[in-house]
Amino acid sequence: MSFPGPTAIAVTPTGGRRTKDDHPAIPLTPAEHAYAVASCVEAGACMVHLHVRRADGRHLLDAGAYADATHAIRVATGDKVVVQITSEALGLYQPAEQMAVVRAVRPEAVSLALRELAPDTASEKPFGTFMEWLRREGIVPQVILYAADEAVRLAALQASGVVPFDAVPVLYVLGRYTAGQTSTPSDILPFLAPDQPRARHWMTCAFGRYENACVTAAALLGGHVRVGFENNLLTPDGKTARDNADLVAAASATVVACGGQPATAAELRSDWAVS
Repeated sequence: MSFPGPTAIAVTPTGGRRTKDDHPAIPLTPAEHAYAVASCVEAGACMVHLHVRRADGRHLLDAGAYADATHAIRVATGDKVVVQITSEALGLYQPAEQMAVVRAVRPEAVSLALRELAPDTASEKPFGTFMEWLRREGIVPQVILYAADEAVRLAALQASGVVPFDAVPVLYVLGRYTAGQTSTPSDILPFLAPDQPRARHWMTCAFGRYENACVTAAALLGGHVRVGFENNLLTPDGKTARDNADLVAAASATVVACGGQPATAAELRSDWAVS
Protein backbone atom coordinates (compact mmCIF):
# COMPACT_ATOMS: atom_id res chain seq x y z
CA MET A 1 0.00 0.00 0.00
CA SER A 2 1.16 3.55 -0.66
CA PHE A 3 -0.47 6.92 -0.07
CA PRO A 4 -1.22 8.97 -3.21
CA GLY A 5 -0.84 12.16 -1.18
CA PRO A 6 -1.50 13.64 2.25
CA THR A 7 -4.53 12.27 4.08
CA ALA A 8 -7.15 14.83 5.10
CA ILE A 9 -8.39 14.24 8.65
CA ALA A 10 -11.77 15.81 9.40
CA VAL A 11 -13.33 16.01 12.83
CA THR A 12 -17.04 15.93 13.55
CA PRO A 13 -17.05 17.00 17.20
CA THR A 14 -20.76 17.35 17.94
CA GLY A 15 -23.20 15.79 15.50
CA GLY A 16 -26.91 16.36 15.85
CA ARG A 17 -27.81 13.80 18.49
CA ARG A 18 -25.38 13.43 21.39
CA THR A 19 -25.38 15.79 24.35
CA LYS A 20 -23.16 16.45 27.33
CA ASP A 21 -24.94 13.61 29.07
CA ASP A 22 -23.13 11.36 26.58
CA HIS A 23 -19.77 13.13 27.06
CA PRO A 24 -19.03 16.43 28.83
CA ALA A 25 -16.51 17.45 26.15
CA ILE A 26 -19.07 17.57 23.33
CA PRO A 27 -18.97 21.23 22.19
CA LEU A 28 -22.32 23.02 21.89
CA THR A 29 -21.58 26.75 22.16
CA PRO A 30 -19.41 28.83 19.79
CA ALA A 31 -16.72 29.16 22.45
CA GLU A 32 -16.72 25.41 23.06
CA HIS A 33 -16.50 24.75 19.34
CA ALA A 34 -13.57 27.13 19.00
CA TYR A 35 -11.65 25.42 21.80
CA ALA A 36 -12.43 21.91 20.56
CA VAL A 37 -11.55 22.62 16.94
CA ALA A 38 -8.31 24.40 17.85
CA SER A 39 -7.28 21.34 19.88
CA CYS A 40 -8.15 19.06 16.99
CA VAL A 41 -6.12 21.16 14.53
CA GLU A 42 -3.13 20.82 16.84
CA ALA A 43 -3.72 17.05 16.84
CA GLY A 44 -3.76 16.81 13.03
CA ALA A 45 -7.23 17.77 11.75
CA CYS A 46 -7.57 20.04 8.73
CA MET A 47 -11.38 20.17 8.53
CA VAL A 48 -14.33 20.44 10.91
CA HIS A 49 -17.79 19.11 10.07
CA LEU A 50 -19.90 21.60 11.98
CA HIS A 51 -23.27 21.09 13.67
CA VAL A 52 -25.01 23.74 15.78
CA ARG A 53 -27.78 23.34 18.35
CA ARG A 54 -30.79 25.11 19.79
CA ALA A 55 -30.68 26.41 23.36
CA ASP A 56 -32.40 23.20 24.47
CA GLY A 57 -29.74 21.08 22.75
CA ARG A 58 -31.76 19.99 19.72
CA HIS A 59 -30.34 19.91 16.21
CA LEU A 60 -30.50 23.23 14.39
CA LEU A 61 -30.03 24.61 10.88
CA ASP A 62 -29.73 28.37 11.30
CA ALA A 63 -27.60 30.94 9.48
CA GLY A 64 -26.97 33.07 12.56
CA ALA A 65 -25.88 30.11 14.68
CA TYR A 66 -23.57 28.91 11.94
CA ALA A 67 -22.09 32.40 11.57
CA ASP A 68 -21.40 32.66 15.31
CA ALA A 69 -19.75 29.25 15.51
CA THR A 70 -17.71 29.78 12.33
CA HIS A 71 -16.50 33.17 13.54
CA ALA A 72 -15.36 31.71 16.87
CA ILE A 73 -13.52 28.90 15.08
CA ARG A 74 -11.84 31.34 12.68
CA VAL A 75 -10.69 33.55 15.57
CA ALA A 76 -9.16 30.49 17.25
CA THR A 77 -7.63 28.82 14.18
CA GLY A 78 -7.34 31.37 11.38
CA ASP A 79 -7.30 29.58 8.03
CA LYS A 80 -5.84 26.36 9.46
CA VAL A 81 -9.14 24.49 9.18
CA VAL A 82 -11.78 24.05 6.50
CA VAL A 83 -15.19 24.76 8.03
CA GLN A 84 -17.85 22.53 6.51
CA ILE A 85 -21.41 22.99 7.73
CA THR A 86 -23.97 20.21 7.71
CA SER A 87 -27.30 20.41 5.91
CA GLU A 88 -28.57 17.30 7.71
CA ALA A 89 -32.33 17.24 8.26
CA LEU A 90 -32.47 14.87 11.24
CA GLY A 91 -36.19 14.59 10.57
CA LEU A 92 -36.72 18.28 11.36
CA TYR A 93 -36.25 20.01 8.00
CA GLN A 94 -37.42 19.67 4.41
CA PRO A 95 -35.06 19.93 1.41
CA ALA A 96 -36.13 23.50 0.57
CA GLU A 97 -35.30 24.58 4.14
CA GLN A 98 -31.97 22.78 4.07
CA MET A 99 -30.92 24.44 0.84
CA ALA A 100 -32.18 27.86 2.00
CA VAL A 101 -29.94 27.74 5.07
CA VAL A 102 -26.90 26.94 2.95
CA ARG A 103 -27.71 29.86 0.63
CA ALA A 104 -27.98 32.16 3.66
CA VAL A 105 -24.74 30.98 5.28
CA ARG A 106 -22.60 30.80 2.09
CA PRO A 107 -20.09 28.50 3.81
CA GLU A 108 -16.71 27.37 2.59
CA ALA A 109 -18.02 23.82 2.30
CA VAL A 110 -21.21 21.87 2.99
CA SER A 111 -22.17 18.23 3.37
CA LEU A 112 -25.25 17.06 1.45
CA ALA A 113 -27.01 13.74 1.95
CA LEU A 114 -28.16 12.58 -1.48
CA ARG A 115 -31.04 10.60 0.02
CA GLU A 116 -32.33 13.72 1.78
CA LEU A 117 -31.95 16.39 -0.91
CA ALA A 118 -32.65 14.29 -4.02
CA PRO A 119 -34.67 11.30 -2.85
CA ASP A 120 -36.54 10.83 -6.14
CA THR A 121 -36.79 11.98 -9.76
CA ALA A 122 -39.13 14.86 -8.89
CA SER A 123 -36.53 16.37 -6.56
CA GLU A 124 -33.70 16.32 -9.09
CA LYS A 125 -34.46 19.65 -10.77
CA PRO A 126 -34.35 21.80 -7.60
CA PHE A 127 -31.33 19.83 -6.41
CA GLY A 128 -29.57 20.48 -9.71
CA THR A 129 -30.35 24.21 -9.50
CA PHE A 130 -28.91 24.26 -5.99
CA MET A 131 -25.77 22.37 -7.04
CA GLU A 132 -25.23 24.82 -9.90
CA TRP A 133 -25.48 27.68 -7.41
CA LEU A 134 -22.85 26.01 -5.21
CA ARG A 135 -20.56 25.66 -8.24
CA ARG A 136 -20.94 29.33 -9.19
CA GLU A 137 -20.34 30.46 -5.62
CA GLY A 138 -17.23 28.31 -5.17
CA ILE A 139 -18.77 26.40 -2.25
CA VAL A 140 -17.49 22.83 -2.03
CA PRO A 141 -20.21 20.18 -1.68
CA GLN A 142 -19.40 16.82 -0.17
CA VAL A 143 -22.11 14.32 -1.03
CA ILE A 144 -22.93 11.84 1.74
CA LEU A 145 -23.51 8.28 0.55
CA TYR A 146 -24.87 5.57 2.84
CA ALA A 147 -24.86 2.69 0.36
CA ALA A 148 -23.06 1.64 -2.81
CA ASP A 149 -26.18 2.07 -4.95
CA GLU A 150 -26.29 5.73 -3.97
CA ALA A 151 -22.83 6.15 -5.51
CA VAL A 152 -24.21 4.69 -8.75
CA ARG A 153 -27.10 7.16 -8.68
CA LEU A 154 -24.75 10.07 -8.01
CA ALA A 155 -22.66 9.09 -11.04
CA ALA A 156 -25.82 9.04 -13.15
CA LEU A 157 -26.76 12.52 -11.92
CA GLN A 158 -23.30 13.75 -12.85
CA ALA A 159 -23.57 12.18 -16.31
CA SER A 160 -26.94 13.83 -16.88
CA GLY A 161 -25.70 17.24 -15.73
CA VAL A 162 -27.93 17.45 -12.65
CA VAL A 163 -24.76 17.47 -10.56
CA PRO A 164 -22.51 19.92 -12.45
CA PHE A 165 -19.22 18.73 -10.94
CA ASP A 166 -16.87 16.37 -12.76
CA ALA A 167 -15.33 15.17 -9.51
CA VAL A 168 -17.60 16.01 -6.58
CA PRO A 169 -16.15 14.94 -3.19
CA VAL A 170 -18.08 12.19 -1.39
CA LEU A 171 -18.33 10.74 2.10
CA TYR A 172 -18.89 7.01 2.48
CA VAL A 173 -20.73 6.30 5.73
CA LEU A 174 -19.94 2.89 7.19
CA GLY A 175 -23.09 2.02 9.10
CA ARG A 176 -26.10 3.86 10.49
CA TYR A 177 -27.04 6.07 13.44
CA THR A 178 -28.47 3.21 15.48
CA ALA A 179 -27.89 2.13 19.08
CA GLY A 180 -24.80 -0.02 19.41
CA GLN A 181 -23.73 0.40 15.77
CA THR A 182 -20.14 -0.78 15.34
CA SER A 183 -18.53 -0.46 11.93
CA THR A 184 -15.73 -2.70 10.67
CA PRO A 185 -13.07 -2.07 8.00
CA SER A 186 -14.72 -4.49 5.56
CA ASP A 187 -17.74 -2.15 5.42
CA ILE A 188 -15.79 0.06 2.98
CA LEU A 189 -15.48 -2.69 0.37
CA PRO A 190 -18.91 -2.33 -1.34
CA PHE A 191 -18.11 1.31 -2.11
CA LEU A 192 -14.79 0.34 -3.71
CA ALA A 193 -15.92 -2.74 -5.67
CA PRO A 194 -14.56 -2.97 -9.25
CA ASP A 195 -17.98 -2.22 -10.76
CA GLN A 196 -18.52 0.89 -8.63
CA PRO A 197 -18.03 4.50 -9.82
CA ARG A 198 -14.67 5.93 -8.77
CA ALA A 199 -14.75 9.16 -6.77
CA ARG A 200 -11.56 11.16 -7.13
CA HIS A 201 -11.81 12.57 -3.60
CA TRP A 202 -13.52 10.33 -1.07
CA MET A 203 -13.67 10.30 2.68
CA THR A 204 -15.16 7.84 5.12
CA CYS A 205 -16.57 7.83 8.64
CA ALA A 206 -17.40 4.91 10.91
CA PHE A 207 -19.26 4.15 14.13
CA GLY A 208 -17.98 2.68 17.38
CA ARG A 209 -14.68 1.50 18.80
CA TYR A 210 -13.26 0.31 15.46
CA GLU A 211 -13.49 3.81 14.00
CA ASN A 212 -9.71 4.11 13.88
CA ALA A 213 -9.28 0.75 12.14
CA CYS A 214 -11.93 1.69 9.57
CA VAL A 215 -10.45 5.06 8.71
CA THR A 216 -6.93 3.62 8.60
CA ALA A 217 -8.08 1.06 6.04
CA ALA A 218 -9.69 3.85 4.05
CA ALA A 219 -6.52 5.95 4.13
CA LEU A 220 -4.42 3.02 2.96
CA LEU A 221 -6.83 2.55 0.07
CA GLY A 222 -6.45 6.17 -1.03
CA GLY A 223 -9.26 7.84 0.88
CA HIS A 224 -9.52 10.55 3.49
CA VAL A 225 -10.95 10.21 6.98
CA ARG A 226 -13.47 11.68 9.41
CA VAL A 227 -13.49 10.96 13.13
CA GLY A 228 -15.13 12.47 16.18
CA PHE A 229 -17.78 12.31 18.86
CA GLU A 230 -20.67 12.41 16.37
CA ASN A 231 -19.92 8.77 15.53
CA ASN A 232 -17.67 7.40 18.27
CA LEU A 233 -16.54 8.13 21.83
CA LEU A 234 -13.85 5.46 22.19
CA THR A 235 -10.13 5.37 21.51
CA PRO A 236 -8.70 2.37 19.62
CA ASP A 237 -8.06 0.50 22.89
CA GLY A 238 -11.74 0.77 23.86
CA LYS A 239 -11.36 3.49 26.50
CA THR A 240 -13.49 6.62 26.55
CA ALA A 241 -11.67 9.44 24.80
CA ARG A 242 -10.94 12.56 26.82
CA ASP A 243 -12.06 14.77 23.95
CA ASN A 244 -12.31 14.90 20.17
CA ALA A 245 -8.62 15.68 19.88
CA ASP A 246 -7.86 12.22 21.29
CA LEU A 247 -9.59 10.63 18.30
CA VAL A 248 -7.89 12.96 15.82
CA ALA A 249 -4.50 12.26 17.38
CA ALA A 250 -5.10 8.51 17.13
CA ALA A 251 -6.00 8.77 13.45
CA SER A 252 -3.03 11.03 12.75
CA ALA A 253 -0.60 8.74 14.57
CA THR A 254 -1.84 5.70 12.68
CA VAL A 255 -1.58 7.42 9.31
CA VAL A 256 1.97 8.48 10.10
CA ALA A 257 2.88 5.00 11.39
CA CYS A 258 1.68 3.55 8.08
CA GLY A 259 3.90 5.92 6.12
CA GLY A 260 1.38 8.65 5.36
CA GLN A 261 1.10 12.31 6.26
CA PRO A 262 -1.89 14.33 7.55
CA ALA A 263 -2.97 17.02 5.11
CA THR A 264 -3.11 20.71 5.95
CA ALA A 265 -6.17 22.81 5.29
CA ALA A 266 -4.30 24.48 2.42
CA GLU A 267 -3.63 21.08 0.85
CA LEU A 268 -7.27 20.04 1.21
CA ARG A 269 -8.47 23.30 -0.34
CA SER A 270 -6.05 22.83 -3.23
CA ASP A 271 -7.22 19.26 -3.76
CA TRP A 272 -10.89 20.24 -3.69
CA ALA A 273 -10.30 23.24 -5.99
CA VAL A 274 -9.87 21.00 -9.03
CA SER A 275 -13.16 19.20 -8.35
